[in-house]
Amino acid sequence: MTASAPGNDTSPIRVLIADDHQLLLDGIAGLLRSFPGVELVGQASDGQQAVQQFMALRPDVTLMDLQMPVLNGLDAIAAIRAQHPQARILVLTTYKGDTLVGRAMGAGACGYLLKSSLRHELLAAIQAVHAGRRHMTPEVEAEMARYACADMLSNRELEVLRLVAQGNSNRETGALLTIKEETVKAHMSTILAKLGAKDRTHAVTIALRRGILDT
Repeated sequence: MTASAPGNDTSPIRVLIADDHQLLLDGIAGLLRSFPGVELVGQASDGQQAVQQFMALRPDVTLMDLQMPVLNGLDAIAAIRAQHPQARILVLTTYKGDTLVGRAMGAGACGYLLKSSLRHELLAAIQAVHAGRRHMTPEVEAEMARYACADMLSNRELEVLRLVAQGNSNRETGALLTIKEETVKAHMSTILAKLGAKDRTHAVTIALRRGILDT
């Protein structure tokens, strides 16, 4: 099967859905069947299946969840785009964090849509991505703009924050990373400043919301 050419008004937009929640898959499938000019050609329940289905079906647009078993959505996007750089992939997720959005777009996604916006925004998003344009939920765009000039955490700061999020003290974090407790404290001070956080707990909360740390 070959994908239809963008702008071809006579051919339906062929869509593949990848999500590990069956109820959501069924709901999106029902929506797609109600859209004029859209054809559902396949479904996948994990990232590995999504890659396999894409290779077999070559859809025009792929709707990709990020949090899936076997292979997560980010890795599935990267795997597809590595072989098919022109693949048009629209992320569907509950996460609006700017860091997660940046990672998805960096992996090759063409759009980012919150699942809460599906009913009134999905068709326009599919059409935009199929036409070669990017689509992003306004709420996500606002989140991206909010942190556009924010400093990124270094790899070491991410390691420290991840261990702190797991409940480790500064001393325990230092032991796990084989660095001094004072060094951990210095990293935490920098992390708080970069994230605009009041304390360790607030820093972890912000990092989870922004997608800096995985849930």
